[in-house]
Amino acid sequence: MIRLVIFAVLVLVLGYGFSWLADRPGDLSLIWEGQLYQTRLIVAASALIALIAVVMILWWLLRTIWNSPYSVSRYFRARKRDRGYQALSTGLIAAGAGNALLARKMAARSRGLIRADQEPLIALLEAQAALIEGRHDEARAKFEEMTNDPETRELGLRGLYLEAKRLGANEAARQYAEKAADNAPYLPWAAQATLEYRSQAGRWDDAIRLLEQQKAGRVIEKAEADRLRAVLLTARATEKLESDPAGARDDATYALKLAADFEPAAIIAAKALFREDKLRKAASVLEQAWKSAPHPDIGRTYVRARSGDSAADRLKRAERLEGMRPNNVESLLLVAQAALDTQDFAKARAKAEAAARIEPREAAFLLLADIEEAETGDQGRIRHWLAQALKAPRDPAWVADGFVSDKWLPLSPVTGRLDAFVWKAPFDHVDKTVDESTTISIDSALKTLPPVRDGRTERMASDHRIIELERAATIAEAVRPSSKPPAPSKQAADAATSPEPRPFFGGLPDDPGVRNPAAEPEPKTRLRLF
Repeated sequence: MIRLVIFAVLVLVLGYGFSWLADRPGDLSLIWEGQLYQTRLIVAASALIALIAVVMILWWLLRTIWNSPYSVSRYFRARKRDRGYQALSTGLIAAGAGNALLARKMAARSRGLIRADQEPLIALLEAQAALIEGRHDEARAKFEEMTNDPETRELGLRGLYLEAKRLGANEAARQYAEKAADNAPYLPWAAQATLEYRSQAGRWDDAIRLLEQQKAGRVIEKAEADRLRAVLLTARATEKLESDPAGARDDATYALKLAADFEPAAIIAAKALFREDKLRKAASVLEQAWKSAPHPDIGRTYVRARSGDSAADRLKRAERLEGMRPNNVESLLLVAQAALDTQDFAKARAKAEAAARIEPREAAFLLLADIEEAETGDQGRIRHWLAQALKAPRDPAWVADGFVSDKWLPLSPVTGRLDAFVWKAPFDHVDKTVDESTTISIDSALKTLPPVRDGRTERMASDHRIIELERAATIAEAVRPSSKPPAPSKQAADAATSPEPRPFFGGLPDDPGVRNPAAEPEPKTRLRLF
């Protein structure tokens, strides 16, 4: 476009110049070797411009002829390079599709058409072809060659990292990831792997620093960065809780500012404040977290804030939390447990049944079983509630990669992933098909609840049966003959007293009219007189 504009401007300038000369006629005289040459001015200008054009054309022709060998060689070289890049493109596509034979063939053709030191993608194609064919040693050698070139260093480190992970060489994988993260913290895979490795080693300060670099480089979104930093701060606060409560409180409080709905941070902050005897502030932190999302760990921490409190005081605090979130399952279960501790069975039963009516799950029925055991001690009713708990859905827990934990952890113990634990109901190891006929209902459970039995009457009947058995054994001992043979050994006595096993098939019929020859007495011998 610029060249076109320049050409148009030149044409306009020449046209304007010729028109200006045409409006101002004149003659041009030249004396050379005694001869006078005279012409008009516009003719002389036209001749001069034509002469310049002829010289330029002749110069172009001479330069083209002079550079023709180089031009011809450059043409063939460009054609060869284009064929090489075409083969390289075909090989990369074949490697992505898993065609190892075509990828290897195209890699060899590319290396023959293009210099490998000028095109690093050839080494990548050969490494990918080796990985598809299962020649991992050759692939690792190619990746190590890539790390020597600044242009392909990051690609080589990633290949070596993936190979180390495949072989289970976690230490080597960690070194490759940290080297890549130090050279290029904007690489998501390197930064994420290094962040997890540093977290697994407990290097929370280094992990937070790396996370800040990612956030500054806009590798990670601000919301995700704040969430991960809250997790790291909470993990560091958990380690500081016993030795440095003030530092744990600062970290957990800042984590709550980054993620207001993060329950573990609220619990750690409250525990740190408890250790500093700041009960009112700790209670405020837990109350705010409870209003945001009721969690059983928050409720237990709030209710048992002071170890010396009575059960009645704990019940009052549980009822205070219930007032903040009424008609909530966690609130009702918390009050029911506190009421059970105070022996207020009526309130405990009412709250537990209300919780089971809202959400019939395992914890509600187990709590009803505990109430039944403490109040009546009826084993039938206790077993009834335990059976309902077995059929009910499981309670929520901290779950990460199939692993269920009773407390929050910053990392998954299965994969080492950061912020992997989620508060949800864990899946059962055995899949169950739940239909409408097996749906748990507190009303149906109450209808099928057996009546309370009198424990005192049952104990008297049991004692009476024991006395009767002892009396029968005494009578049998008394009616035995007094003349006894020599006392046999203990083994013989046990064998003699144990009944003879009766065969399942081939025994005598149960008809009382059929006599048992073994049980009949031997006939007496009579004297016959001849």
